[in-house]
Amino acid sequence: MPGRPALARAEPALSSADAPPAGGARLGATAALLAGSVLLSRALGLARDMVLSAQVGAGPEADAYNAAFQLPDLLNYFLAGGALSIAFVPLWTRTRARDGEAAAARLFQTVLGTLGVAVAVATLAIWLAADALVALQFPRFDPAQRALTAQLTRIVLPAQLFFVCGGVVQAALMAQGRFAAQAAAPLVYNLGILLGGLLLGPVLGVAGFAWGALLGAAVGALALPLLDARGRLPLRLRVAPLDPVFAGYLALAAPLMAGVTLLTVDEWYDRWFGQLGPEGTIASVAYARRLMQVPVAVIGQALATAALPTLSRLWSEGRRDELDALVQRTLEAGLGLGVLGAAATWALAGPLVTLVYERGAFGADDTARVAATLEVFAFAVPAWIAQQIAVRPFYARGDTWRPMLLGTLLAAAALPLYRALAAYGAPGLAAAGAPAMGTSALATLALARASHGAPRLRGLALAALRAAAVGVAVALVARAVQPGGAGTRGALVDLASGRATRDAWLGLARAALRRRPGRGGS
Repeated sequence: MPGRPALARAEPALSSADAPPAGGARLGATAALLAGSVLLSRALGLARDMVLSAQVGAGPEADAYNAAFQLPDLLNYFLAGGALSIAFVPLWTRTRARDGEAAAARLFQTVLGTLGVAVAVATLAIWLAADALVALQFPRFDPAQRALTAQLTRIVLPAQLFFVCGGVVQAALMAQGRFAAQAAAPLVYNLGILLGGLLLGPVLGVAGFAWGALLGAAVGALALPLLDARGRLPLRLRVAPLDPVFAGYLALAAPLMAGVTLLTVDEWYDRWFGQLGPEGTIASVAYARRLMQVPVAVIGQALATAALPTLSRLWSEGRRDELDALVQRTLEAGLGLGVLGAAATWALAGPLVTLVYERGAFGADDTARVAATLEVFAFAVPAWIAQQIAVRPFYARGDTWRPMLLGTLLAAAALPLYRALAAYGAPGLAAAGAPAMGTSALATLALARASHGAPRLRGLALAALRAAAVGVAVALVARAVQPGGAGTRGALVDLASGRATRDAWLGLARAALRRRPGRGGS
């Protein structure tokens, strides 16, 4: 409770025995767990989108549903809710190593209590002002569309309290090497939206999906981490915004609150500028993005999330050479797999969109628009993955300012490009995001090389080129042997043909991605 002592003797301590051992084996196992979780979550997400597209299509109502998440996302981001592990895990690791278990527990309780109160107050303020804020952000929406967006915003907005508070608990668990709650949270969240659409959608329309999102966040983002934390974390709130402990957290989190990167604002730009394109542009970009994010999340998000606790430990223990070597291996693997994922996404864009979305209110014209958008998005997959991994060594060192300043400058520089290409609809917005993200990833890698002496850029380039040599050939052959016609049956035939082609080349792909000892480069 607020104001109570930070740590009672009867409460569980943050035991050092729970800390994860550093090393590639642990990272690989954790990445595999998170990748499996992400893959299952994306499968549920695709099932969710099947129901959403069938009931709502890709028109004004779908635009309003996607726009309704803009204010909640902004709230989450500017309270660093989306980057809690980035700010919390390195600080917690150093605090425990330097000051002991009681200090680490105090840090956990202070961040949990103070952020919880801040997000509750901000949620109430935005909930009351939702109509005006929606009108400010989406002036091109007609009055009915703005009213629906505000209604849906008020439904999903309280979920941010669950995400932020649950994120603090998840971050503390991750710092102890416990990733089960992190793996389960997106599964439950997507399942909640799916069930909301199936059970409430026929009665409430698109609002059923919004209520499902709120329930999924309550259970997945907060309830499950609290269950896992029982007996392991001192679950007590401490509200102390002026405490030096919380000031230390803010020092790391401030760049994540004040700055932005294209990993986040790419979606914001698509929503803001999508209203300038033809009707349904916001929804079309969102549908294509969710398919593009499957390889990004399975590869990049899993590797980056799994790496941060290990990298933080290596840095706190002064093991710089091991940290640099682990970053090099992780980036090479991520880039190689990302290039192959991009090739597969481009080659199979049409049948994927047909299979997942084309039914009910989602017609053939919608399929053509979303598939064209996904083909463009595919070229950004390796850059998305590289960017997610490349910033982690900075965060492990407690350096959040330099990558965030760089990211903010690049995000601002890209804004006119999004504005100019929005006139071309969803494919135009994707065409703005792909080179912008590529530039951001290259700049971040160059900054890391200049600041830390690692990674070796030649090694990364070779890994990407080896994968590209295989990926391009596979993609062209897979695209050429798609004999299917229109509709779901044709899409299944095309996907089966693409799979057969992929299997024939799989041995070559493994050989191309296998790192050759002694050939790293500088």
